[in-house]
Amino acid sequence: MLRKMRRRFIGAAMAAFSAVILVLLCAVNLWNYNIDAKRQDATLEMLLEPENKAFDGRHIGGPEELNVPGPFGGHSREARYMTRFFVVYCDENGAVTYINNENIASVTEEDAESYALEVLKKGRTSGYYKNYRYLVSGSAVAFLNSEREIQSVKTLLLVTAIIALVSLLAVFALVVFFSGRVIAPYMRNIETQKQFITDAGHELKTPLTSISASADILAMEQPDNEWVKNIQSQSARMTKLVASLVRLSRLDEDFSPEEKSEFSLSEAIWEISEPIAALAAAKGKSYSGDIEDGITLFGDRNAVQQMVSALLDNAVKYSGSGGVIRLTVRRKHNKILIEVYNTCPDASDIDVKRIFDRFYRSDKARSSPDSFGIGLSAAKAIAEKHRGTIKANTSDGAGILFRITLQ
Repeated sequence: MLRKMRRRFIGAAMAAFSAVILVLLCAVNLWNYNIDAKRQDATLEMLLEPENKAFDGRHIGGPEELNVPGPFGGHSREARYMTRFFVVYCDENGAVTYINNENIASVTEEDAESYALEVLKKGRTSGYYKNYRYLVSGSAVAFLNSEREIQSVKTLLLVTAIIALVSLLAVFALVVFFSGRVIAPYMRNIETQKQFITDAGHELKTPLTSISASADILAMEQPDNEWVKNIQSQSARMTKLVASLVRLSRLDEDFSPEEKSEFSLSEAIWEISEPIAALAAAKGKSYSGDIEDGITLFGDRNAVQQMVSALLDNAVKYSGSGGVIRLTVRRKHNKILIEVYNTCPDASDIDVKRIFDRFYRSDKARSSPDSFGIGLSAAKAIAEKHRGTIKANTSDGAGILFRITLQ
């Protein structure tokens, strides 16, 4: 449980930090992309301005006539000569009428015409086509060489991604290092509580054994004394409760390697289900078992039997008069499914979210002298120790279904 708690703490911390890093990564790169796109669009608008005023639409201003905005304007005369572009004019029918590619060397008139026609097919007024930023204005389509800008955007994305990854690894190492200190007080409290339960259990065994032995002697002398019978019943109940508490406390610890082995799950469940079938029949209840043969599991055989036995005992106890109990064990998609279903008159009153809590009992269970609210909690602990899950469902309103999934 402590290891699981530490993993959850590390997972929560890393999830929060990862979310912040991801938001920052996206924000910085989107901001940079939008700024570059706006600068290039502004440049294209400036490039088209002298052409719109040109005589017969044929004159194209040279680089010395351009006052390029943004990073190209107002700082360096040479920056104007770094702006490489070409413009394609079309008529109302979309046919190319004029191409100016004097300010770019790598694009022929055929290439320029092909680029313009592809852009016009998209129906957009601006965007990227290959390594060019384009802008459609009236009958003109202007293309600006954006290789440096695109490479700059990619470089920033790569650098920020590397920084984010390194930051995540560094924070992960720090969180793992400090997580032990963060949960140390809670771990000490848990260990103290477990030690107290264990010590109290051992201390209570002696007086309970003495009370039980004294009651047995009195019962021999006064066999019909109801008070003696009550003492025997309550001392037996207390002994069972103490044993359950100690067992549940030990389940919080990991199973030792010696307790784990590969065993036949099918045979183990058959072994503990046969007495349950006889008990159910004796109480006038219907029991059916469908256990697939050949299923094996690596784990603690005794603990798994205890887990399934707790569910079956619960089913017999609360299935009601003439109730129905079903046990199903099968393999599905490389996982092992164990299902225990029983009818329950008050299924709608059961809080399935709390049913695995320690000492939780429904109203009906409170009247049962054999119920401590520990069995299902122990079953959950055993399932989790075997890297599995256990869930309860009362959706049909007539009974309750417990489903265990093991890896």
